[in-house]
Amino acid sequence: MSAFNSRVVRLETAAALRSEMKKIGSDPRGIEIMVPKGLFLTIKIEDVKYAAASIIKQEMLAKGGEAALGECIYFGDERRTDMLLMGTKRHYRRLLAKLRIQPLESLTTLAVELKEALENYEARDRSHLTIGARDFRWGERTFVMGIINVTPDSFSGDGILSSGVAAGVTDGDAGDEATIDAAVAQGLRQVKEGADILDVGGESTRPGSSPVTAEEELRRVLPVIRRLAATTDVPISIDTYKASVAEAALDAGAHLVNDVWALGADPDIAALVADRGVPVILMHNRSRPKEASVEARLGGRYLGGEYQDLMADIIRELRQAVESALEAGIPANNIIVDPGIGFGKTVKQNLHLLNHLDELEVMGYPILLGPSRKSFIGYTLDLPPEERLEGTAATVALGIARGADIVRVHDVREMVRVAKMADAMVRDGC
Repeated sequence: MSAFNSRVVRLETAAALRSEMKKIGSDPRGIEIMVPKGLFLTIKIEDVKYAAASIIKQEMLAKGGEAALGECIYFGDERRTDMLLMGTKRHYRRLLAKLRIQPLESLTTLAVELKEALENYEARDRSHLTIGARDFRWGERTFVMGIINVTPDSFSGDGILSSGVAAGVTDGDAGDEATIDAAVAQGLRQVKEGADILDVGGESTRPGSSPVTAEEELRRVLPVIRRLAATTDVPISIDTYKASVAEAALDAGAHLVNDVWALGADPDIAALVADRGVPVILMHNRSRPKEASVEARLGGRYLGGEYQDLMADIIRELRQAVESALEAGIPANNIIVDPGIGFGKTVKQNLHLLNHLDELEVMGYPILLGPSRKSFIGYTLDLPPEERLEGTAATVALGIARGADIVRVHDVREMVRVAKMADAMVRDGC
């Protein structure tokens, strides 16, 4: 028998470390001194010039940390390298103090960026956001967004126009009263099951899908949004990238814009969102139809997503989208980011993204994750969309553990339960 019951304790946040110190009865003053010394963080920075890289490495080593860089940098001159900085929060604080007084402008800029990244990564209590009549306090729990596809060709097979839910609808008529009734009933059922937001969409975004006109999209979604807005106070999101659709949907009672192209597909949509003062979801998207392969049973998937560094590229492109949104006048507090799982990414890349979702926390924005029934689950388990409940549950649970604030799902009742269970395990440093 072990005399001391030695074990390795996984403490990934300041809150978790502080909690463990309290358990053993550490002095409160000592806890605040030791916490910055007890969390080891690795930060990657990109495209650093020789002179700056040399100074960063020298200063990090002098502070007791470590810095790795490409061997090409030792050739000097105008070579550039990516770097991995490794150290505790205390090491980084000391490094930042040195970088701020360096004569190189790139190093003072890096000091600002590193400080912001560290603060965002450690921030578990982001500012709250009011959407419609509901208050969303990020970090307290995971919120569930229910999906309502008023489409004939949803990848998941749940599209109202094709699912057979609307009895007597045989021609896919979006304006048919039975179709509207079915979509509204689905939304109200999701509310009863615990949905915090309802996301209404009228155009499929699956690989290989055909675009629809704004007029057709409006014909599909507006009656549903009007009816839902009149019968529930749960916030309604309009899933569109078209400014005209977003505007009409907001007029009809929607409270949030969910844009799969991060305001990049329609030049007028950013100004509309800013003018209306509504929150927006900015999704990373590199979808290209020619790179998609469609298999009848498992659906579409992307085969050749080219990324130099998957997470770095996603974060860089989301940051660009955020900058554009801010420049258009959208307040930072109204922005939610979505890494776009399933959009322009291979099965392996989607799995990697899910397991490294927490890297997005350096951006400082609430994170939405939408893995529900997607093909990367189907190809991993060799199962069609209607049999992906357990796979979705696994991705939702891991996504929450990796920092998701909102999960967008088809199976609301089951995923609300998964979210509650996952929250009980990972929130508050448990």
